[in-house]
Amino acid sequence: MSSKIAVITGGQGDLAKGIARSLCEASFEVRAPSRTELDVTDASSVSRYFDSLERLDLLVNNAGITGDGLIARQKPGDWSAVIDTSLKGAHLCSQAAALIMMRQRDGHIVNIGSYSADHPPVGQTAYAAAKAGLVGLTKSFAKELGKRNLRVNCVLPGFLETKMTANLSEAAIAEAKKRHQLGRFNTVEEASHFITFLATTEHISGQVFQLDSRA
Repeated sequence: MSSKIAVITGGQGDLAKGIARSLCEASFEVRAPSRTELDVTDASSVSRYFDSLERLDLLVNNAGITGDGLIARQKPGDWSAVIDTSLKGAHLCSQAAALIMMRQRDGHIVNIGSYSADHPPVGQTAYAAAKAGLVGLTKSFAKELGKRNLRVNCVLPGFLETKMTANLSEAAIAEAKKRHQLGRFNTVEEASHFITFLATTEHISGQVFQLDSRA
């Protein structure tokens, strides 16, 4: 039996690399394109990439950027960049992936969300809005695609110490850790293992999973 095919968008990020390693261990054939290979904000780039696939079993919509800033100082271009990457990109890729998966009558889409969707900090309006939209997209797609045996879920990995959070001050990190009931963050490895487990399930769809200890 041939390996299942998985595509991870934003493939050069720390979480994407962790997910790729974990999926490979579970016998998936993983493709983790960089932005030059797959620009999720560009419909033509998305079409070209997914049209080249003969089969697709799993799509992980991982591409995302932050672009934090206070409302009074946020530039329209910064807002658009965050929404286009984290929300529009997930929609375009899910739409293209679903066309392949519907022909197979099987497939799974996993969206990488954020705790900020429900509990955004000050200055993160664009990112929080994009991730909140991603939760709605997940549930809507799950209802529409379930009749074709497609699963769609959303995973909130938690605060991970990656390149995305590397520029935060020690004080900000310490304050964030206080909000965790276990007093520690989740890890890329544990989040990746959960996503791999979820990818192997057959009867779970339309769900949002928070992977840390914030209540």
